[in-house]
Amino acid sequence: MSGKPRKKAELNIAMLGQKRIPSREGGIEVVVEELATRMVAKGHHVTCYNRSGHHISGAEYESGSTREAANKGEYKGVKLKTVWTINRRGFAAMTSSVFGAARAAAGKYDVVHIHAEGPSVMCWLPRITGKKVIVTIHGLDWQRAKWGQFASSVIMAGERSAVRYADEIIVLSRGVQQYFKDEYNRDTVFIPNGVSKPRRRKARKITERWDLERDSYVLYLGRLVPEKGVEYLIDAWRGVKTDKKLVVAGGSSDTKKYMNHLRTIAPDNVIFTGFVQGRVLEELYSNCYFYCLPSDVEGMPLTLLEAMSYGNCCLVSDIAECTEVVEDKAPTFQKGDIVDLRKKLQELVDHPEEVKRYREGAADFICSKYSWDDAVDKTLALYRGEFKD
Repeated sequence: MSGKPRKKAELNIAMLGQKRIPSREGGIEVVVEELATRMVAKGHHVTCYNRSGHHISGAEYESGSTREAANKGEYKGVKLKTVWTINRRGFAAMTSSVFGAARAAAGKYDVVHIHAEGPSVMCWLPRITGKKVIVTIHGLDWQRAKWGQFASSVIMAGERSAVRYADEIIVLSRGVQQYFKDEYNRDTVFIPNGVSKPRRRKARKITERWDLERDSYVLYLGRLVPEKGVEYLIDAWRGVKTDKKLVVAGGSSDTKKYMNHLRTIAPDNVIFTGFVQGRVLEELYSNCYFYCLPSDVEGMPLTLLEAMSYGNCCLVSDIAECTEVVEDKAPTFQKGDIVDLRKKLQELVDHPEEVKRYREGAADFICSKYSWDDAVDKTLALYRGEFKD
């Protein structure tokens, strides 16, 4: 039997599986930062085990707040501990997970919360030392095209380890919840991510850098990896008749080979910004004509929640992880179908009244549907064994 956290006002919590916080290297990092900082604000003690090394897109993209937090070992009250990591493709996640899990297992924690399938291969270790182990499945990572056969097998081992050893498994979509029920007959808990209503920004920095104005571009923002469908989007965009630009904002993940390929096939009216954050990211969301997420595989796309929170029309692939989020508040196209995607892009370019219709109420809809405070309260209830669906 695993140990259960005793009921008390304050919990001592460890989190691992993220690259590092504060960071926007991926959705997991955003989720961990939001959960951890809000839990600390509620009076709990949270320690995050971060990878060593630099930003996955390059050290030049590492923010000053990330470096400052790492040097102080603290961020907004969250304790930060750096674990030894082999910073090579295929090794970073595994080595940081092994050493993070070992340190969490040896620590005085009520709960060890592991994020993502790969790191969950180590969830047995804190379990045998009496910790309550929670695993969040941010997506079925073995489906992602960037992983080779060996890495995919490790990720699948992490999935099976979570099923066997985790006290509770959190999923971010009903589709993944059904997968675990069908594949393993394992019950999971559905706690979706949240989003906050942002402050809209006028185009300033994006005008200076790329000559972008309000409504002059269509935006994709996310990691540049094959399963995100960016190649489909570029192929489709080539046939769209418009004077607008396509902005592809995001950095590579582990390798720049795919990014270089995208640059090679892109027409002249496609702008690659590289990784963005801060004011530039806010301006891109605030001023796009519409946002497009053409993914083949998602967990719960935080960029989609963010884009809608800015009041944007969002064109998305018809995978369940996207359609569950947008419901009938956004247009969709058939996943992987370049012809259908081109048709939908052209329709939105030609009909600004449709874009305006989807914009209206988008922010209120998404911010009322997904709340970080709600996600934190449900997660804390799960830690204590008090969760009610």
